[in-house]
Amino acid sequence: MHATFSYPKYSFVPSEEQRTGTVRRHPVVVIGAGPVGLTAALDFARKGVPVVVLDAEDTVSVGSRAVCYAKRALEVWDRLGVGQRMIDKGVVWKIGKVFNGDRMVYQFDLLPEPDHKIPAFINLQQYYLEDFLVTEARKHDLIDLRWLSRVISAKQEGDHVVLQVETPDGVHAVEADWVIACDGAKSSVRKMLGLEFQGEVFKDRFLIADVVMKADFPAERWFWFDPPFHRKQSALLHMQPDNVWRLDFQLGWDADPEEEKKPERVIPRVQAMLGADTPFELEWVSVYTFQCRRLERFRHGRILFAGDSAHQVSPFGARGANSGVPDADNLVWKLALVLDGKAPDSLLDSYSDERVAAAKENILNSTRSTDFITPKSEMSRVFRDAVLELAVDQPFARSLVNSGRLSTPTTYTDSPLNTPDTDAFAGKMVPGAPATDAPVERDGHAGWLMEALDGRFTVLYAAGDGPVPAEVAEALDGLAAGPLPLAWHAVTERRRGIAGELVDSAGRLRERYDLTPGSVYLIRPDQHIAARWRRFDAAALSAALDRATGR
Repeated sequence: MHATFSYPKYSFVPSEEQRTGTVRRHPVVVIGAGPVGLTAALDFARKGVPVVVLDAEDTVSVGSRAVCYAKRALEVWDRLGVGQRMIDKGVVWKIGKVFNGDRMVYQFDLLPEPDHKIPAFINLQQYYLEDFLVTEARKHDLIDLRWLSRVISAKQEGDHVVLQVETPDGVHAVEADWVIACDGAKSSVRKMLGLEFQGEVFKDRFLIADVVMKADFPAERWFWFDPPFHRKQSALLHMQPDNVWRLDFQLGWDADPEEEKKPERVIPRVQAMLGADTPFELEWVSVYTFQCRRLERFRHGRILFAGDSAHQVSPFGARGANSGVPDADNLVWKLALVLDGKAPDSLLDSYSDERVAAAKENILNSTRSTDFITPKSEMSRVFRDAVLELAVDQPFARSLVNSGRLSTPTTYTDSPLNTPDTDAFAGKMVPGAPATDAPVERDGHAGWLMEALDGRFTVLYAAGDGPVPAEVAEALDGLAAGPLPLAWHAVTERRRGIAGELVDSAGRLRERYDLTPGSVYLIRPDQHIAARWRRFDAAALSAALDRATGR
């Protein structure tokens, strides 16, 4: 196998507890230093919460594994200081093409709307992504990364959790007020608690082959149904950095996973796809099955599950890490408020409510993709093939083609934290929706709305072309000086000299949020809409903040 990446080795350093034989209570322990666990750790550090991260390994993820990262996850990482590095290294793309046989059925654009800071998707090998996250985490004194530290027991003791951790120096106890299990699809913590996944394992197998080659394919997602090089199955091609390409071949349920991973089986498949004369080298090979499963609840006392430890979906649609990162984004601000005594611990139940709803949505989309890609009956196959034929010329049929609905963020429509609308608004920015970006001028410099949504509650007041009324500014200043982390910004049409103003000179903010003078938006720390009104009402805003914090 060819290697394009040099894997770092992280040294085991005995903790003070283990060296001295003492037990120390930590506010938060995160189990697993993958993308989700490291995201949570970085967010805690930004909020001033010390966090211990335990990982059983001493390096980053081996193999490309996850490669497609969506706009929403990248926006979270951008807020945490690592997003731009990922974008700079990754392959930026937004166009997908669907083929039936050797004929293109149609193509789609995942971000046709202009004026966004973050692209629709990037492709980046998971080992690079984790390396960037680890590098950033090591800059923070509040993050204690502990490698070669395997959790072998987890026991809840009323107001804390006791973990038994196995290291090269033996086993020792670690106590935590709260534990976040980000230890993956085979989560040992989930098994320790006797928790089972609900859902389905689909009877089909797929081969991933990451190959190193020089090719002139564009930076697009290409998906084939019944390609000429792999008849009666499906295939996928994606570009990654360093001349690495992700190839995916449907194999069927009867395929032997171990046999199919052997080079003598993989190479002919790749040659059939690329041409016998195309030089390439294998970098990583894996065989997987579709699994669409989740825990019933993501909170179990003082242990909370996030990422693949809480839910699994099929890889088509890139809904794995792209749903795990919003888990961390949703959980961390809530737990930080609970730890700081600013919210009741019942607020954490809303983490489970909102992210279980997101998991259900992802599993539904993933299941539908799986059913379309791998029909379970002859009638389903006839339907699928008819849809593909119609989609060439009939736009209505294209919405029925499902080669993996690409990940989009969830709107928490039924969240108990939302304040229902009492005024009429147009557009998608409903309570519970993830905020969408727009270009703004801030402090005399070109910038973006998402940069102003910095992990605190944020109030946007649409001042239009006039000043902010004194009583509005006074009330908002009072909230900003209060116990909750909160900032407010006046949205203006031109520079007014108002402190912290967001100048919407392009009009995108007004357009996307249906802002009229006097309109108010309350946005949560995880950049979801909490409430909105057509006029400022201090009492309504305070009530919405109470509701959004579970008070």
